[in-house]
Amino acid sequence: MLWVLMGTMIGLLVLGFPMMIPLGAAAFLTVGLYFPIDPAMLVQQVVGGIQPISLIAVPMFIFAADIMTSGQVAERLLNFVVSLVGHKRGGLPISTTVACTLFGAVSGSTQATVVAIGGPLRPLLLEAGYSPSFSTALIINAAIIALLIPPSVYMIVYGVVGGCSVGELFIAGVTPGILLCVLFCIYCYFKSGDSNLRAEVSGAEKWRAFRRALLSFSFPVIIFGGIYSGKFSPTEAASVSVLYAFLVEYLIYRSIKLADLPKIALRTGIVTAIVFILIAMGQAFSWTVSFGRIPNMILPPLLGAEPSAVRILLVLTLAYFLGCMFVDPIVVIMILTPIFKPAITASGLDNVLIGIIVTLQAAIGSTTPPFGCNIFTAMAIFRQKYVDATRGSFPFIAIMMVVSLLLIFFPQIALFLRDLSVR
Repeated sequence: MLWVLMGTMIGLLVLGFPMMIPLGAAAFLTVGLYFPIDPAMLVQQVVGGIQPISLIAVPMFIFAADIMTSGQVAERLLNFVVSLVGHKRGGLPISTTVACTLFGAVSGSTQATVVAIGGPLRPLLLEAGYSPSFSTALIINAAIIALLIPPSVYMIVYGVVGGCSVGELFIAGVTPGILLCVLFCIYCYFKSGDSNLRAEVSGAEKWRAFRRALLSFSFPVIIFGGIYSGKFSPTEAASVSVLYAFLVEYLIYRSIKLADLPKIALRTGIVTAIVFILIAMGQAFSWTVSFGRIPNMILPPLLGAEPSAVRILLVLTLAYFLGCMFVDPIVVIMILTPIFKPAITASGLDNVLIGIIVTLQAAIGSTTPPFGCNIFTAMAIFRQKYVDATRGSFPFIAIMMVVSLLLIFFPQIALFLRDLSVR
């Protein structure tokens, strides 16, 4: 059964079918051959996969990100960060890292961050003497911090599949995201010399840049503060994010027009449709995995008879890391989470910690060869060859793996803010 399930999926992928086809075909073929049940049950799983109310947050956060990408939020954030640290050693790459982190906290989208922050900053990095490979690698890797700091689509998907509180995941992702930003900045500092410094701007110009970016800073404060204080749920926070983005960009910044909204909404609808089809087919696949008791076939040889919590976390991290290198992270979450769930439940591991580690592996997969989505976004935006877009990424990937190990051995890095919020 396992060979039919995996062989069908891999074979159709090799033949070039889009991911949702191999997922659905593998599930339906396996059910038809091995399970004496009505195939309509699998159709119910497909429909049920996109029924959870938490998934309403996905298109809303995507819509808010699209509105802000079309407006001035990214530009104002960028100008403030550059004015603050652009004159320091490593100022430009540090500015890039911090700007990606801040915009990620606003948009929740890695690809939007690559476009919005990388577009204006990469020419400045090249002008300052940084190599094209380093500049591109910095942008595509710093952009993935957006997946750890709320809002994060991958956290929402894991929350639905893994039966975990999305609000707690949002809160727990803040500290690992900030840690990753700090480590990237330290690397940029030592990577840079003193010969590419920008002129320091005056205090008045810094204050002006801060005032221009103030409403942008308010966005994550409203979203995170509302969830943390219990004023609204993550789903309600998604609605607030759309309203706030529209009010800021349309009424205050006047950077978009009402006539722009249908085009922005269409772009959001296309992305949402892709995500939801993957989730629906992934649910059918994961139900087949669980119903066929496939975890009982796979996990015992990997984990042993009485695995420790650390061993489970190490195997889980490696599995998600390798999976996200080759397949869309949403699909990997849908497939692997049901496989590891019995072992996680039996070991008593905190599901929120698992969700943060899984999200981090999904983030790494977005920038890791051979199929990281940020790589292809950078190739399209910056018109670089594949080798040039990936050459400088390995130090950043190593840093992210170090953070993964820190989360395994020091879980309170992720959990202490969550623990404070639930007291």
